[in-house]
Amino acid sequence: MNSQKITSPVSRRSFMRMASVAASMPIMTEAHFAWAAQQAAAKATDAAPARRTRPAMPPGAVLINANENPLGPCKAACDIIAAIAPKGGRYDIDGETGKLTKTFAEQNGLKENYIAVYAGSSEPLHYSVLAFTSPTRGFVTGDPSYEAGMRAAQVAKAKISKVPLTDTHAHDVKAMVAADPNAGIIYICNPNNPTGTLTTKEDIAWALEHKPAGSILLVDEAYIHLSEAPNVLDMVAADKDLIVLRTFSKVYGMAGIRCGLAVGRPDLLAKLTPYGMNAMPITGSAAANVSLLDTDLVPTRRKIIADTRNDTFAWLTANNYKFIPSHSNCFMIDTGRNGKSVISAMQAKNVYIGRTWPIWPNMVRVSVGTPEEMAKFKVAFKQVMDAPATSAAMRDPFAGVSFPELS
Repeated sequence: MNSQKITSPVSRRSFMRMASVAASMPIMTEAHFAWAAQQAAAKATDAAPARRTRPAMPPGAVLINANENPLGPCKAACDIIAAIAPKGGRYDIDGETGKLTKTFAEQNGLKENYIAVYAGSSEPLHYSVLAFTSPTRGFVTGDPSYEAGMRAAQVAKAKISKVPLTDTHAHDVKAMVAADPNAGIIYICNPNNPTGTLTTKEDIAWALEHKPAGSILLVDEAYIHLSEAPNVLDMVAADKDLIVLRTFSKVYGMAGIRCGLAVGRPDLLAKLTPYGMNAMPITGSAAANVSLLDTDLVPTRRKIIADTRNDTFAWLTANNYKFIPSHSNCFMIDTGRNGKSVISAMQAKNVYIGRTWPIWPNMVRVSVGTPEEMAKFKVAFKQVMDAPATSAAMRDPFAGVSFPELS
């Protein structure tokens, strides 16, 4: 195994420069990318939003574009948010973040100092890339996969290597390991976003064993609870060269509450801290902790989402639409035409679906909503697909506007 001591490409001399760059670059989240796709699908004549906030959605809109969980936080989470809100005038005086750390550590056989809590997993993803890539240490990712890491790699001026998925839409770990002998990070999103497909634990272990010396694996398990696949936290406990990302935005329904984790050896996590770590909102930490303590939450929600997803797959199959079977709360449909035109046509029907990826311009990502939302999706999608293909005028969502921050 290539388990040499991991060194960050950020020297003391360059730290202040890199920290300044990091501070000036928005940290990309799924919400940002969904917003960008929504704006791109708007009529070319529409005025760009002047504010750096996400605009309110139209009444009755079907929102299956950002891999959100329409079930929202569980009851225990909602209750504790309401109960703790009066203490919001102070910082974490009751140690809510410490309680969350302790619960997660105990549930997963980890030491508490192997866990860092953030307001979502986007921050540690961004900071990990800044810490372990540079102009001489590259970033390797699947194609298609979640784009935020590539945005951070651009900030670090790192070489980006995009490796196509396998025929089964798993990460091609052997090709990824071979893609850049000077890689700093190999990024594996499992289940993958946007395909919802799985990479086996054995393949991840192989990549960990054969990765370039001095690099780390960054394993994004944002969607792991939506599948039956095993996680790789045991590799963290075994002190391997990887950081695992977790979020409470998906199965736990806390995308708007914000809480996430970076899990890794303390020496690896320490390399993230110079880039920033804001105090956690007590509502996020407390809600996340009680969500972990709800033993029925994950299996119950996994089944609800899977049942809705499989019902949609049955409808797609019956209507001869091509799609990639998924183990997550999103999937890809091959429209057989320009995917962006389909997004625009769906948006005109008040149904907001996800985006396309350059490698698959005819495929669109769809998030799994409620049964009622997916019923409306079916009606709108069939109407769009039954109509002649059009060439939608796609506006540039960033023309004259800074990329939006979450507010």
